[in-house]
Amino acid sequence: MLTNQEQLKYSRQIMLDKIGISGQLALRNSKVLIIGLGGLGNPVSLYLAAAGVGNLFLMDGDTIEISNLPRQVMFHEEDITKNKAETLTKRLQKQFPDSNIEAIDDMLDQELCNYYFPQVDVVLDCSDNRVTRYLINRACIEYKIPLVIGSATAFDGQQLIVDSRNTNNACYQCLYPENEMAPINNCKTVGILGPVLGIIAGMQSLQTIKLLTGNEVQTNQLNVFDGLLNQWQQFKIKKRSGCKACNEG
Repeated sequence: MLTNQEQLKYSRQIMLDKIGISGQLALRNSKVLIIGLGGLGNPVSLYLAAAGVGNLFLMDGDTIEISNLPRQVMFHEEDITKNKAETLTKRLQKQFPDSNIEAIDDMLDQELCNYYFPQVDVVLDCSDNRVTRYLINRACIEYKIPLVIGSATAFDGQQLIVDSRNTNNACYQCLYPENEMAPINNCKTVGILGPVLGIIAGMQSLQTIKLLTGNEVQTNQLNVFDGLLNQWQQFKIKKRSGCKACNEG
């Protein structure tokens, strides 16, 4: 059961019919892996820790640069050259002592997938390159872990849920086939505005909380945000025959 302190702390969430005591307990008992601790991973980690997710694994082998600070809002100038995972873990652990937060100061590889993915309930892809996304997508399919993907460049963002527990659901490679990989724009090549990342990260956090508390989420749907027009669009996607990740052959 929740302690009196927890009931008071999370009272505004608990009063929601779709959360309640059972949902808050589910959050406390959940294990979530966040891959990439930049402009998406920063606010995602903060929102999930603040919501009461009891176990967070934060993965990033990169170090903090001065150009990160306008959008990676949990980092300070004094943190420059420090590892992102270790720095963010220390800051969140101090702010949310009830959560168990583990720093993984490495870039994702297959060995780390094999070790961490079977331990967690949801994986969040907050990375910034498609090679890592393909690896995350394949590992989530292998271990049947729900995957919440976010990306953003310039004024635009995308968000997608891949839930391979249902074999009829499309995956990331159904949408972006690996053998058709085109040059990818990212914040280093076209720039990014921090609030756009905050919006996509907020959506990723919301979707994760819904997954962990047993609420319905929309799969086979790409959510696209246009920050200049302040518009969301939804596009239905289908499982692709012959997908090398989820439906080979």
